[in-house]
This record gives sequence, structure tokens and C-alpha cells, in this order.
Amino acid sequence: MATMVCRGVRGATTVEHDTREEILIATRQLLALMIRLNGIEPADVASVIFSTTTDLNAEFPAVAARQLGWIDTALLCTHELDVPGSLRKCIRVLVHWNTTKPACEIQHVYVREAVRLRPDLSRLPPVDFDELEKWIEQAVAAHAAGRQR
Repeated sequence: MATMVCRGVRGATTVEHDTREEILIATRQLLALMIRLNGIEPADVASVIFSTTTDLNAEFPAVAARQLGWIDTALLCTHELDVPGSLRKCIRVLVHWNTTKPACEIQHVYVREAVRLRPDLSRLPPVDFDELEKWIEQAVAAHAAGRQR
């Protein structure tokens, strides 16, 4: 029998503009990829830390997790250190996930320009963002239906 432990699942993405819509879309897509690749169930998520570079402030990225149904999950938003020459317009996520998976099986997700942060962890197959958006819509609808019961 495998022991359940809390693992960190990392991810990052970027946006082109500091707008509420871009921040929420990019964050939802990033979370959806993290969820799908790792088989994360919301009930197993202990907490999530979201950070943005200091040039992003149009919306809290945690709102995207709420939109996906993570209502009872502890979420925190913060800014990254403003290191000269670092990647701009970047959203990072650290999910604290209770799982039986060993650390070597965790799939961290870096997409868009954020692949530059961890090229060693960015070997994902091409992402079909249209298909991903359909999956997100289904997840949001399922959550809404569940909350109405």
C-alpha cells in the first residue's frame, strides 16, 4: 500500500498583456494541464500558491482556480522577486497535492515563454489549446452543476 504524502507540482506560463482576461485564461489553461497530466483531484489539493511578476496586477490568478471549482482550497497570491533580466509577464503556480505518486512521477508544466524557466521540465507534447478550453468549459459546468445540488 502506497503512502500518501504532500507533493509540490510546479507550473508557469506567460501572458502578452496585463489584462484580467489574459491572466485568467492563461492560469486556467495552466491549471488544467497540471490537473490532467497528474490526475489531480480537487479534494486532494492542500493549498496553492500563485505568483506573478511585478508587471502583472490586473487580476489575482487564484480567481482562475475558483472558476475551476477549487472553492474550498486555500489559495494565496504574491509577487515574484523583481530580478533584473528575468522573464516578464509570468504567472507561476505551486500546487501542494496529497498523492501516493513518487516525486519522480510528478509532471511539472511550463508553457508559452515560461519554458525558458525550466527547459529540462518542458518536454510536453504540443498543446491543443482549443481542446483544452473545451475541457475547461466542461469542468466549470460540472462544478456549477455540483454546487447547485
